Amino acid sequence: MKKSRGRTGRKRRRKHLKSFMDGVNCSHKLEYIKLQKWLKERGFEGTNLRPAEFWGTGRGLMATKALQAGDLVISLPEKCLLTTGTVLSSCLGGYIVKWKPPVSPLLALCTFLIAEKHVGEKSPWKPYLDVLPKTYTCPACLDHDPLFAENTGTIFNYSALEWAWCTINTRTIYMKHPHRECFSLEPDVYALAPYLDLLNHSPNVQVKAAFNEQTRSYEIWTNSQCKKYQEVFICYGPHDNQRLLLEYGFVAMDNPHSSVYVSAETLLKYFSPLDKQRKAKVAILKDHNFLENLTFGWDGPSWRLLTALKVLSLGADEFACWRRTLLGDVTSASNEQQALDTAAKICHFLIEETQHVLLQISQLKKDKENLKTHLTLVEMLHSEDLKILQKSAEILCNLNLATA
Repeated sequence: MKKSRGRTGRKRRRKHLKSFMDGVNCSHKLEYIKLQKWLKERGFEGTNLRPAEFWGTGRGLMATKALQAGDLVISLPEKCLLTTGTVLSSCLGGYIVKWKPPVSPLLALCTFLIAEKHVGEKSPWKPYLDVLPKTYTCPACLDHDPLFAENTGTIFNYSALEWAWCTINTRTIYMKHPHRECFSLEPDVYALAPYLDLLNHSPNVQVKAAFNEQTRSYEIWTNSQCKKYQEVFICYGPHDNQRLLLEYGFVAMDNPHSSVYVSAETLLKYFSPLDKQRKAKVAILKDHNFLENLTFGWDGPSWRLLTALKVLSLGADEFACWRRTLLGDVTSASNEQQALDTAAKICHFLIEETQHVLLQISQLKKDKENLKTHLTLVEMLHSEDLKILQKSAEILCNLNLATA
């Protein structure tokens, strides 16, 4: 078959590529049609968002018109939200109220989800349950020895609890509810929000989200722009990639909130045990909480890391100045330079260590086919760490050139 050439062919190829990158509309699928109908029956008046599959993020919501800063993204009526109030008003409510000791709000929601999923067609929440993920990629879902045997019940078994717990942990919005005596003292702050929970996270957007007492709806307002047919993102919070992986089961590329931590053990390897003041220096850092949260970020070594290095680099004749050093004062040019040199050494060590870990993960992916999905996420996490460390090494190199 003859290939399309010329301007028309190029336009067609560009349009096809743009369509692929923007996302593939999924709103025609039966499960989403049923969900939209169900939401409309509960007072949801529609939205400028439609379900779509996106390259890189998977399922999400696409803008059907351009969004400007200050625009309302979505307003979900209270009747659409699944909370502990929903649980108590269901047939389970009577049992939960009488249960001793009181169950936690989280466990009550897990129980409700499992029960509703089991009754299938009879559940009023079926259109929502049908679009929930069947499996999750949180570390909690790794292959492990079960807490209790699978045969403890045909309905409330371990895998069912795991699915329900991950659904609540990864998909709920924060919504504080007044404490009820039938629940334990754990915070009751969960609400599952159908359709709204299809919005994916980006660390590069800003939104305002809260329950509007006047409209009795949960609303999200954007402070960022979004072009027509592009994916609409919200921000789950200023989380680094470790937190995102542990809590939600994904890693955000080029996450500005991510950093690579330096342990006290790694830090102290670069300072001689023969230093007579070493013990006192370590005690000072420990007393002032300077042996934790030492990091490399996209903008280089953190102030805390450099400060710790400066204290450990103080010469015998400079040691009396440790208080000034902790406050950020320059003790001497040689002290500043030694701290930078040591930071560069630590950074290169962590680069080599991370590269070694990535090689190990690559081999494990070949050997452990059942863990490939989880290992890919861990690989992404360490790949992001490597990018941060390489950027920090570049910044340190430029700083050393500037001071040479």
